[in-house]
Amino acid sequence: MTYGPLDFIALEFQSHNLRGEVLPALLDLVNKKVVRVVDLVIIQKNEDGTYEAHELKQADAELLAIFDPLDVDVSGLIQVEDIEAIADQMDGDTTAALLLIENLWAVRFKEAVLRADGRLIEQIRIPMEEVEEMLAIFDAAET
Repeated sequence: MTYGPLDFIALEFQSHNLRGEVLPALLDLVNKKVVRVVDLVIIQKNEDGTYEAHELKQADAELLAIFDPLDVDVSGLIQVEDIEAIADQMDGDTTAALLLIENLWAVRFKEAVLRADGRLIEQIRIPMEEVEEMLAIFDAAET
């Protein structure tokens, strides 16, 4: 079986601003088979800096019901060290979602490359913020 590349994504939200918009957007990507959620951990950090991490494989029924439509594999690939590192970066009174996502959109392309005896030499993900920053620099240089 061929797998697509995996992305580790950590998203932080102000706890009082969670409006339920992110889960339906992610579910749309899952349903369209653009991505597959391989692992998911939720971290809730208090104002005093303490936090609780909720791994789906150990979650209660209420938390499981929220994320059940995503059909998360719960691989256990997100480790305690990952959780601790992200929790250290979080602000107080925030919630973070740690996701390990397989990019299913890339599987067909990868299989074609393998059939052609090709190989991946390098893969770099450039955050959109960096692209926008560079485009702004180019625009400023042109004017």
